Amino acid sequence: MIPLYKLEKFPPSLRLRKIAKIFGEAEYRLSLGIDLSAEDYGYLVHILELLILDPGFAPGITRALNDAYRTLKTRSPLHRQDLSRVLNTIRHILLAETGQSPADWDFIDHTGRLDPEKRRCFPGMRVYLEDIRSPFNVGAIFRTAESFGVETIFLSPWCADPNHPRAARTAMGCVSVLAWERLSPEKGLESAPFFESPCFALETGGTELEDFTFPLQATLIVGSEELGVSPQALAAADASLGRVSISTYGAKGSLNASVAVGIALQSWAAALSKVNSMYHCP
Repeated sequence: MIPLYKLEKFPPSLRLRKIAKIFGEAEYRLSLGIDLSAEDYGYLVHILELLILDPGFAPGITRALNDAYRTLKTRSPLHRQDLSRVLNTIRHILLAETGQSPADWDFIDHTGRLDPEKRRCFPGMRVYLEDIRSPFNVGAIFRTAESFGVETIFLSPWCADPNHPRAARTAMGCVSVLAWERLSPEKGLESAPFFESPCFALETGGTELEDFTFPLQATLIVGSEELGVSPQALAAADASLGRVSISTYGAKGSLNASVAVGIALQSWAAALSKVNSMYHCP
């Protein structure tokens, strides 16, 4: 713990960054299931007292800090989730005050370590990521795919690494429990799983999502953010189950890759749940 008198002597911006880190560390300990000690609790309350006296905050920030202070000072023990919310709010207020904008991969995962034994999936529900360059998108797709029961994810040789720190943080543990395999660059696209089984592509110019007949078992092909699905992969999809498209209505007319995959997988999983049972994944 940094003594309060030392915190007071830090330059304003450094002091706020240090305090944000202190509250972040406390929040992280709670996410691991470790309760704060009475000493820890008292230390955080004293820091809030220090912040409330800072005349540099806008009235809205001071009000939020006062609300947090009153919450932490309550005589009734706070539920861990409620305490985490208070700490999280303070941390992000201070980060914003120092000009920092946290990314999704900086968020603290409060769900804890995932238990592979509890994972269920639909047999034969697979996804192929073709040259997805963004680690964030790869991580987000892993998290979404795990939630909707995907059995396996296949990656093209040049797809972003799921173990990249940003991908792993965004996936929030799903990389370690969802089966995945990277295709060999020596073998080329011919080694992809959709050359051996049914497949369909998430691409424009296809059957609208609400009209598409989702298969019991197949591979969903997802193309790169910049170029979409490659001609070779599209040819494989067109020769099999075709393409599925998501209607959009705004000026942009396109979706982030991970968002589009989430929409498609939710529809596929909803269709499968009516006719197929999930099973515990190996």
